[in-house]
Amino acid sequence: MNAVGIASVPFVVIALITIIILANSIRILREYERGVIFRLGRLIGVKGPGLILLWPMIDRMVMIPLRTVVMDVPPQDVITRDNVSVKVNAVLYFRVVDASRAVVSVENYLFATSQLAQTTLRSVLGQAELDQLLSERDKINSELQLIIDKHSDPWGIKVTGVELKDVDLPVEMRRAMAKQAEAERERRAKVISADGEFQASVKLSEAAANMEMHPIAVQLRFFDSMREIATEKNSTIILPIPLEFLAAFAKKG
Repeated sequence: MNAVGIASVPFVVIALITIIILANSIRILREYERGVIFRLGRLIGVKGPGLILLWPMIDRMVMIPLRTVVMDVPPQDVITRDNVSVKVNAVLYFRVVDASRAVVSVENYLFATSQLAQTTLRSVLGQAELDQLLSERDKINSELQLIIDKHSDPWGIKVTGVELKDVDLPVEMRRAMAKQAEAERERRAKVISADGEFQASVKLSEAAANMEMHPIAVQLRFFDSMREIATEKNSTIILPIPLEFLAAFAKKG
């Protein structure tokens, strides 16, 4: 090997080492990412987005995304205040607002937030009755959000929403609720029918009082009834004689 070849070997090695060092020193973070920088184990700050330069073998970066995380809370077995066993799951919406606290204050903020959501879900729903759980979901969602957000704030987490998804009831409870709903529908139907009969009776009373004051109205109604009967195909027609006719003949006699 000539002298030129021997001299080029250290240069190539130095070039490779330089490339490796630069590759480990340069980081590019997206708009929704932040880098928490530790230098010799000490937190020195949060950087990003864009181009980040690190000291090789000295700095270590933990990348934290700032986008909203949609987390599915697994179904939880809950006993309501009125001793009804239900299974409820939910959806949790949250995002990191302080990347340094999300790294330093908690070991794994995703796992910690998930466990907090599960325990809070069982605690809050255990204090509510079944009717509240079914009819007041917005109120329960707001209460869950406030509690989870309060406890996750030291971790740099902001909870933007909690939504209950499914409430799985026992079969016996479903049957009881179906019977209750059917009874409620029958009650409403009877009330509507009775109200209709009452209104009809009021109108009939008003019509009778009006006819009593105007006897000619009875005759007009009689002729109208005859016209309606004539339109039908009946073989025998019985026409009642109004008492007003007989009274008119009696006066003439």
